[in-house]
Amino acid sequence: MKPRFLAWIDIGLAFYAFIAIAIAESGLGVLLPSILMTYNLTTATVTALFFGQVSGYVVAAFTSSLLSQRIGLARMILLAATSVTTALCVYASTPYWFVMVMTGTLLGLGIGLIDAGINTFVAHKQDNANLMGVLHAFYGVGALSGPAIATMILTMGLSWRSAYWVFAAIMGLLVISMVWVILQPYPLMDSSTQTTGQNAKANLRLALKRPTVIVAGLFLLVYVGMEVSLGNWAYTVETMSRNTPITVAGYSVTAYWFGLTIGRLSMGQLMKRLGATRLMDVSLVLLTVGLLVWWLLPQQLWSLPLIGFALAAIFPTTIWLMPRRIPAALVPAAIGYLSSVASVGAVSIPTAVGWLANKINLEVIPILMLPLAIAMLMLHRWLANQDRLTH
Repeated sequence: MKPRFLAWIDIGLAFYAFIAIAIAESGLGVLLPSILMTYNLTTATVTALFFGQVSGYVVAAFTSSLLSQRIGLARMILLAATSVTTALCVYASTPYWFVMVMTGTLLGLGIGLIDAGINTFVAHKQDNANLMGVLHAFYGVGALSGPAIATMILTMGLSWRSAYWVFAAIMGLLVISMVWVILQPYPLMDSSTQTTGQNAKANLRLALKRPTVIVAGLFLLVYVGMEVSLGNWAYTVETMSRNTPITVAGYSVTAYWFGLTIGRLSMGQLMKRLGATRLMDVSLVLLTVGLLVWWLLPQQLWSLPLIGFALAAIFPTTIWLMPRRIPAALVPAAIGYLSSVASVGAVSIPTAVGWLANKINLEVIPILMLPLAIAMLMLHRWLANQDRLTH
């Protein structure tokens, strides 16, 4: 039995893990123009950095539940945090573009394992939407901190590489914390490693045979692709296409993540009032409005935080619903698959957006977000209809 003072340590570490990976991911959007100049890249060729992460995300998608069962969640998070820290140190130091691209595999693997493991862990602990919403709100805290840290470093006249050293130090604290967790005589971060009846490989196969799991994965792939595309490319659109001052553009991206954080902190209360399905409906309508404003009224500054707020509830609500859509034994495998496949969207869609922007111009990026929102609405309605038919 754990002492009372350790009761919330694992939850706190889960929150910090999400802050750390969010900082590592979101800071790239502000640093991208500097990386373009350092390596003499275009908006098309720089997407190799995103593509380099795909193999890591794919491996994480199909191994997270197996690895967690075999070595335990705490050791898996330690392995993942070490992988991310190593990748960030390489980003901060290598003079070679191809090395930075290849190192993306380590980054993708680590982030994918942390994302899947922590989501599964919290999904098993919570009886309502509040804890899952708060977990993803902490991702928002990290996501708004990343651009803010990067903007501050650039405005101080320091190299973009300095930001990655800072990000590596933040992730390094998670490595130290997980070593401490493993050395404790009491079980911490262990609930997601429990199995029920069937082994993890069989559960993964069964989960992937369910249309609800496959469609939910596609839905989150599109969602995360949009979320990351906005985070990565909005600063470049504002500074290089719309001539917005660097500081204003940097903090407008921070405001985007701030809107997302506020939305996730209020998610539990909104779900109580609206219900999960209606909350998703409202979120997607508000998202479409915000995207139209960002496209058609380029000089305003409030559309990005509105978009962030609209996106806030979508990912955590989808994860929260999964234990209610499939048998309990399949939940770890399904959530591991959902989280990591969603991370593939974080690479593939921003990459495609970058290539199209290079072929046309940067102003095509706001336009491209609209069909993604429509696709999400269609997939959500299919899932909602399935929920209605099975309950």
